Amino acid sequence: MSEPLWTAQEIAQAVGGEIIGGDFALTGLSIDSRSVEPGDLFIALAGARDGHSFVAKALAQGAAGALVSTPQGGPAVVVGDVFQALEALGVAARDRATQARRGAITGSVGKTSVTQAVRVGLAMAGKAHSSVKSYNNHIGVPLTLARMPRDTERAVFEIGMNHADEITPLSQMVRPHAALITTVGPVHVENFPDGEAGVAHAKAEIFDGIAPGGVAILNADNVWFDQLRSAALAAGAQVRTFGTSEGCDARLMAFNPGPGEAVVRAVLNGQALDFPILQTGFHWGLNSMAVLLMLEALDVTLEDAVTALGAFEPLAGRGAERQVAIPGGAFTLIDESYNANPISMAAAISSLGARKPEGRRIVALTDMLELGAEAEAFHRALAAPLEAADVDLVFCAGPLMKSLWDALPSTRRGGYAESAAQIGPQVVQAVEPGDIVMVKGSNGSKAGAVAAALVEAGRELGGQG
Repeated sequence: MSEPLWTAQEIAQAVGGEIIGGDFALTGLSIDSRSVEPGDLFIALAGARDGHSFVAKALAQGAAGALVSTPQGGPAVVVGDVFQALEALGVAARDRATQARRGAITGSVGKTSVTQAVRVGLAMAGKAHSSVKSYNNHIGVPLTLARMPRDTERAVFEIGMNHADEITPLSQMVRPHAALITTVGPVHVENFPDGEAGVAHAKAEIFDGIAPGGVAILNADNVWFDQLRSAALAAGAQVRTFGTSEGCDARLMAFNPGPGEAVVRAVLNGQALDFPILQTGFHWGLNSMAVLLMLEALDVTLEDAVTALGAFEPLAGRGAERQVAIPGGAFTLIDESYNANPISMAAAISSLGARKPEGRRIVALTDMLELGAEAEAFHRALAAPLEAADVDLVFCAGPLMKSLWDALPSTRRGGYAESAAQIGPQVVQAVEPGDIVMVKGSNGSKAGAVAAALVEAGRELGGQG
């Protein structure tokens, strides 16, 4: 039988709690009673609904015990503050896995996909641990740490933020041996009085917890590179760079997309590389460079790193492709509906422009959120990359996308509606066999509803490419 993730005794010692109902052993941790599995510790966090109300349900579903501030019946570790106990448990998990090399990833664009690609490489190299989904906030990071098995050899953590001073405590909790900033752009700028400069400063907080002699991995193509490099050096980190210019440790030479895949040409530490990946977005050229450097910093061989990149499939809503059958044939759907900002939107449009479909290039776009006072200008500016990519039809949904709609020539206008739910049927009606359709927008503006409407328009052929 495998060693338990935690025992009640270990938890009580780590968090200063009191055991009631006898000792118990755990195989997992859960903060959601709906996803509790047998052997889990249910952590009764206070939120919109107090987790203590769900302890009985969690125990009934097989939870081995609970972490609570007031006894609810059943086995438990009782503490003064459940959230602080979760943080303490995360730190204890980090400190007991002394052999584990840890990486931390943040950035305005791409951090979830890059984190998950790194995870594939870590798993090829040995006992690995990582964030699941986008568990990157003040709850997700300590929870991910607390879930780390004691024999972990390598781990990677995604760290996000909406405001200043959110990354620092999380970085200090993880204490990464390698920290990566994918890029900095106008995301969450409405929360920063100094705009994008404030975002750059907040992203640099990831170096506040870096381990002595740690590696900072930076995008040399980003306009904030010098500021980020200074912050990394001030933290005592070794700086490694990726980009398209000469002098980068990982230099992207070319990115050649095709149906469902692309070929990346690069130079890593002076060595020429050519390898295929299952991604078609141009941003995956630089993403691949970042993944290579992070895996190198975490002691993964180049062979494993390239194999991992070649095996990593697009995440749902982040570039996944599928063929959808309709009368007379099929069209290609590129689902980018999980999120959007000016950087990722321009990259996705440019990637679409590189594709050569049998039919037309069509995009369905919903509002990009949290862009502050310049939001309308950011939306209007998308007209230029749409023209450069020779997109045939543009469908827009949402009050902010109205600015783009007004800037489009009549020949490119596919349709406008106030919401994603209203634009979906218009896109479905317009699509024809041979077309390639990209759907993109912020999660909060429900771009996924458009992608779902297109999938429902016909039966899916094959799988995600």
